[in-house]
Amino acid sequence: MTTTVAPQPNAAYRPGPRPRIPGRFTRGANLRVGERFASPGRIVAILALVVMAVTWLLPFLWAVITSFKSEATAAATPVTLLPEDGFTTDAYANVLREGNVPLWTWNSLLTATAITVVTLAVSALAAYALARIDFTGRKWLFYLIIASIIVPPPVLIVPLFYEMLALNLVDTYWAIILPQLVHPAMVFILKKFFEQVPVELEDAARIDGASRLRVFWSIVLPLSRPILAAVAIFVFIGAWNNFLWPFIITSDASLMTLPVGLQTVKSAYGLQYAQTMASAVLAALPLVIVFLFFQRQIIRGFSTTGFGGQ
Repeated sequence: MTTTVAPQPNAAYRPGPRPRIPGRFTRGANLRVGERFASPGRIVAILALVVMAVTWLLPFLWAVITSFKSEATAAATPVTLLPEDGFTTDAYANVLREGNVPLWTWNSLLTATAITVVTLAVSALAAYALARIDFTGRKWLFYLIIASIIVPPPVLIVPLFYEMLALNLVDTYWAIILPQLVHPAMVFILKKFFEQVPVELEDAARIDGASRLRVFWSIVLPLSRPILAAVAIFVFIGAWNNFLWPFIITSDASLMTLPVGLQTVKSAYGLQYAQTMASAVLAALPLVIVFLFFQRQIIRGFSTTGFGGQ
């Protein structure tokens, strides 16, 4: 008869700690092996970011709350955060009733979108030419673009106005759009990013018979989507918020953009705090919506502006 002896446990064996497998949370935290999530440096960085976020959100929160107050409560002293008589939408009703907000919003959307599309196309082509094509005067042209970045935009208002006047474009959409199509800083950023695209990919496509434009369209642009999205968002926000140039070049109420049109909504009783805050919230609301939809592209754009090599 055969007997089977059960294996006896080894008393000298002591199981060690199980290896820690990085999960999605630790990968998202970008931790190295052996690094603690709650390290002192990380805690200080998080606290600093929280303070900065609160500092930025408090004025916006104050504007939103004030816009829902009555004019008497908004102007009363001492100032209180929450109104004692409750919230009201009278300020928004006055702004919408006294001004043509839908038309002004459409004008801002039309001009900002046109400026963004044309600027992105022109800046990308110019930046690629400066980064990859060796032509006579390229270095001096790049120096000229860099020098134009430091020129304050208000300095160009008078020459641009006379130019639009000579072209008979005052009080037209073209007068709002054309002077805002040149962004030297965006050309500089895109050039630095295009220089980091591996030139071997372009050389391989050129060997296969692709033209320079085909290489730019099929290889360079798909690899540059994060920076293109960031540039598009920055240009759109700048065009949307631009007040001075549309205010100078337009006098027709049907052509006013939203920031300009809201400034025409004034009361005969002096400064109306709630109405002013309601106008500011209405002007900022589309940008908040754009940020909510494209926040990932905005964050990636900040981290891949052409200088980090990512």
